[in-house]
Amino acid sequence: MGEAIGQILPLAVGVALSPVPIIAVVLMLTTPRAGSNGLAFVVGWLLGLAVIGAIVLAVADPAGASENGEPAAWASWLKLVLGLLLLLVAVRQFRGRPQAGEQASLPKWMSAIDRFGPGKAFGGGAVLAGLNPKNLLLAISAGVTVAQTGISTGQQAVAYGVFAVLGTIGVGAPVGLYVAMGRRSAELLGRLKDWMAAHNAVIMAVLCLVIGTKLIGDAITGLT
Repeated sequence: MGEAIGQILPLAVGVALSPVPIIAVVLMLTTPRAGSNGLAFVVGWLLGLAVIGAIVLAVADPAGASENGEPAAWASWLKLVLGLLLLLVAVRQFRGRPQAGEQASLPKWMSAIDRFGPGKAFGGGAVLAGLNPKNLLLAISAGVTVAQTGISTGQQAVAYGVFAVLGTIGVGAPVGLYVAMGRRSAELLGRLKDWMAAHNAVIMAVLCLVIGTKLIGDAITGLT
C-alpha cells in the first residue's frame, strides 16, 4: 500500500492546487453563510473525488489492472492517453493565459456565489472535483495507479482515500483558516484569491505539464 500512496502523491498535489475552486471557496467565505457554505463545498469536493475513485477501482480491479504484481498493458496504455490529454490541457491553459496588462477573467457563475446556499455549495464542490477536466484526469489516473499495484481491495480503498483527502487540502485550507481566524482572515484570503486569479492559467499549465509527463513516463516504464 505504501507503494501505491507514494505513486499517487504527485497526482493528489495536482488536484489540491486547483486555483478556480480555491477562489470559489474564498468568495463563499465572504458571504453571510460563509461557514456552512464553505464546509458544504469541501464535503462535496471530497465526495466528488470519492465517487470517481470508487467507479475507477470498481472497473479496473476486476479488469485485471495488475498481472502478477506488475501493471497490465491496458492500464499502462490508459495512463499514456491520460498523460497526453494532460499535456493538451497544459498547452491550452498556457495559450489562454492573460497577456501583459490584461486582467484574468473568472467563470461567470462566480458572480452568483453570494446567492449560494449549502446545497448549491455542496453540488458545486462535487462538480468541480469530479467533472473538472484536469481533476477528472488526475482522479482516474490515481485510481488506475492504485489498481495497478495489485494490493487488496481494502488497501486500494485506503490508498485512494489518502489521495482524496490530500486532494481536498487546497479547498479545505481557506475554510480552516476562516474557522480559526473568523473575519480577521478576510485580508489574507483576499490576497490569496487575487494571486490565484492572476496566475491561474500558468499554475494549471505547469501542473498539467509536470504530471502529464510523469504519467507518460510511468506508462512507458510499464509497457517496456
